[in-house]
Amino acid sequence: MGRAPALLSQFLSLSTTAGPHFRASMTCRLNPRKYLNGTAKIPPIRENLRCLCSVAVSEPATSEPSSTPVKKRIVSGVQPTGSIHLGNYLGAIKNWIDLQNAYDTLFFIVDLHAITLPYDTQQLSKATKETAAIYLACGVDPSKASVFVQSHVRAHVELMWLLSSTTPIGWLNRMIQFKEKSLKAGDENVGVALLTYPVLMASDILLYQLLMVSNFCYRRGGAIFKVPEPLIPPAGARVMSLTDGLSKMSKSAPSDQSRINLLDPKDVVNNKIKRCKTDSFPGLEFDNSERPECNNLLSIYQLVTGKTKQEVAEECRDMNWGTFKPVLTDALIAHLHPIQVRYGEIMSDASYLDSVLAEGARKAADIADNTLKNVYQAMGFLR
Repeated sequence: MGRAPALLSQFLSLSTTAGPHFRASMTCRLNPRKYLNGTAKIPPIRENLRCLCSVAVSEPATSEPSSTPVKKRIVSGVQPTGSIHLGNYLGAIKNWIDLQNAYDTLFFIVDLHAITLPYDTQQLSKATKETAAIYLACGVDPSKASVFVQSHVRAHVELMWLLSSTTPIGWLNRMIQFKEKSLKAGDENVGVALLTYPVLMASDILLYQLLMVSNFCYRRGGAIFKVPEPLIPPAGARVMSLTDGLSKMSKSAPSDQSRINLLDPKDVVNNKIKRCKTDSFPGLEFDNSERPECNNLLSIYQLVTGKTKQEVAEECRDMNWGTFKPVLTDALIAHLHPIQVRYGEIMSDASYLDSVLAEGARKAADIADNTLKNVYQAMGFLR
């Protein structure tokens, strides 16, 4: 994990002979070097968390080899805080639609991460259902993917507690997010969860067999976890703010003008695009470091229309902002309208949404509970 200490390097040391041995090639949007060392800024999981791994489960010597290939697994989630915006959608959720056709996919609502800072208790369950409905409205198919709520799979919290017992407090004290919040609000006004949420983040990953063993802490046989590498889509990985082309579009930005929310009505989308920050350069072009807002708006147009970068560059080269903004607005409204219609249908059928979440939690728990059982045994618990 490099020279800097990392929580995951400790967590990945667990091994056991109790369960199957796992080995995999893996990539992951969550980079432990970025999030779990002592120097990088640690944001809460507000936007998304996605892991992609190839898992092969070794069979006992007496078993017949399976003719069915084991699918690669993807686990990803979004917090039920704020409104899901275009950046969440184009950077993560839209990509899930293609991935669910080829991989073993689990998409969850990370409600446990949503309580690390003060929150509205009356809104949490409502926002959780709304987030799940948006997943489905965007095209996540529950017959192909497991959609569930993080707190409905208790293994997330159990594994967090077990991993906490091996986590030096000094590592957590170096987390910049906690330092900044505690200095600003005072230690008496900042909850312990803000300090320990990286341990829960690691649990979210480890439960679903996404990481490879490195160092050993409990060594009793086969490895059960794997190390992630970054997985970033070639386009759409970073949708930038409408008010600052150098900052990522974010739920937590103070101004709603900075983002297009998936459920924004037509007139709101129109007004936001009209008022978004632009420059005074002639023509429109990609990849000019002096024109970050131009690159961002062209990229958004490319993604919502499905056109190639070259096609967009040729179409827009001679446009000015006055001619391009209405074109972009129309493309956004056309793309978001079916999502908004489907969202309304799902929210009006509470029994359907509840059944999807219950079945998704059952499938996720089948995987997570097996991992948790092996960890308990590796740590010496009587089972």
